[in-house]
Amino acid sequence: MDNKNEFKPYIPAEKVTAELTVTSIIMGVLLAVVFGAANAYLGLRVGMTVSASIPAAVIAMGVIRIIMRRNSILESNIVQTAGSAGESLAAGAIFTLPALFLWAAEGKMDKPGILEITLIALIGGLLGVFFMVPLRNALIVKEHATLPYPEGTACAEVLLAGEKGGANASTVFAGMGFAALFKFIIDGLKVVAGEVSYTIKGFKGTIGTQIYPAVMSVGYICGARISSYMFAGGILSWMVLIPLIVLFGENSILYPGVDQTIGEMFAEGGASAIWSSYIRYIGAGALAAGGIISLVKSLPLIISTFSGALKSIKGAGANSTERTARDMNMKVVLIVIAVLTLLIWLVPAIPVNPIGAIIIVVFGFFFATVSSRMVGIVGSSNNPVSGMAIATLLIATLILKLTGSTGAAGMASAIAIGSIICIVAAISGDTSQDLKTGFLLGATPKKQQYAEVIGVVASALAIGGTLYLLDKAWGFGSEQLAAPQATLMKLIVEGVMDANLPWALVFTGAAIAVVVEVIGIPVLPFAIGIYLPVQLNACIMVGGLVRLALDKLCKKNKDAVVNDGILFSSGMIAGEGLVGIALALLAVAKVDKVIDLSKYVPATVSNLGGIALFAVIILTLLKFTVWKKRVNENE
Repeated sequence: MDNKNEFKPYIPAEKVTAELTVTSIIMGVLLAVVFGAANAYLGLRVGMTVSASIPAAVIAMGVIRIIMRRNSILESNIVQTAGSAGESLAAGAIFTLPALFLWAAEGKMDKPGILEITLIALIGGLLGVFFMVPLRNALIVKEHATLPYPEGTACAEVLLAGEKGGANASTVFAGMGFAALFKFIIDGLKVVAGEVSYTIKGFKGTIGTQIYPAVMSVGYICGARISSYMFAGGILSWMVLIPLIVLFGENSILYPGVDQTIGEMFAEGGASAIWSSYIRYIGAGALAAGGIISLVKSLPLIISTFSGALKSIKGAGANSTERTARDMNMKVVLIVIAVLTLLIWLVPAIPVNPIGAIIIVVFGFFFATVSSRMVGIVGSSNNPVSGMAIATLLIATLILKLTGSTGAAGMASAIAIGSIICIVAAISGDTSQDLKTGFLLGATPKKQQYAEVIGVVASALAIGGTLYLLDKAWGFGSEQLAAPQATLMKLIVEGVMDANLPWALVFTGAAIAVVVEVIGIPVLPFAIGIYLPVQLNACIMVGGLVRLALDKLCKKNKDAVVNDGILFSSGMIAGEGLVGIALALLAVAKVDKVIDLSKYVPATVSNLGGIALFAVIILTLLKFTVWKKRVNENE
């Protein structure tokens, strides 16, 4: 049954309204850069990114409808289409490319140039968009009734609510403003602690929490279940594994730790020193096993999706005269894909040989298909991009090693291949969600595809500078920017190329992941929890608990209250990310020391101030959710 003939979008095909305008392009570019930078910072801190589609759509509505006094839902849709591309491209880039910086810090190779980063991001992003063009009719139109695309559908509902006057951008902007203020107080002025911890004497276990609005917001958006899995992983590593390592190895020097006994290491650097030398390898093993498990579990779906999509590509609607069925010209798409493949091979700035270029195209189209289908069923948050990247890296590194491409050049080539594939998977998933939004609203697919390209180009031009800035300010792999996925990718490539990993720790993590999977706990959030500091996981858990409380206590207008919280939290993530970038600029300019007031504040006062500020952060979230609704109801 042809769903295209049955379904009637909000804007009929015969009606033409403003879409790809100068206003929507400029706003889309700005939001792509803003959300790309904010999500790059967030992902490098906590190992997770959040969708930018809904906050971008709300901001677009606020500006176009309220400030500019214009009313075009399809114009707002173009803004969120271009704007969300920045978040997806940043996610793909930060999961892999910081590995090159980590190797450079170790003296194994030179830092990647900004041109190299930009080209890798640009080519990966463009391939992600163009691979989706022939798949749109098969997955978005023909399977409209079976593939819900949760984020795409939710974004359409938000835009429709705005069309009817039920949504506004003030909640998102308020979140941005409050988070910017809190972040500046914590990490700019440093008058309150950004983290409060306590180590239990005689036990060596450490517990505590961070005080950051963006981290708490991640927990609110993910919900209590996912937050609790991450927190459980943190408890295992910081309250079980670290105390056991110190207990049994206190007087021992164990690889990969060098020059110090474990007891001396703990006395000097606390639990963080044990995490750095041992726990991160256990966490890496758990993450790698979790990624592979999620991929294996998805194999039946992957195979059926790919074969079904290939059969449905013919007659994809490229030549249709109906406005809502017009895609980019298929011949142009194929030519561009061929040109991009040649560029991967021929451009000297990209460290990939002809074999690598072939791997990218084959795996890229395969994983673009898989990613698009899977986000249609389970949503972008559950898309196993890291699993796809791990599988690609393992295969690519083995092929490169067998063909004689080893050492620093081989490792850089493997990461470049993995980066492009990771970005392809992330962008294709985002593009399919955006096309679903457009399908429901009655957008012109071709114009949305152009908007995706514009968003990819804008964010690709910005991502290189963002990574360089963050690395120069704090360094990847540091306490401020743990870069968990990139560190994992680095360890995988090194393990295959050099066979020098502490395999006992890695396999311990893999075994933990298998046990967790067997007892029915989602393995990836648990594995991320093992890898990340427990203080960060605890902050995420607080956000999840706030969300749970609102779910349980708000009987009236529950959906509106929770959605306001998601919008406010999205704004807080963006606000903190932008101030994080601004503080990085101050650190590079060596101005950060001038505004640092920490030397005037005693440690006890700083810790108490941090706890008080955390309470204020929670209260602001409540103010723009449950209390906002009570005010509105009383008016």
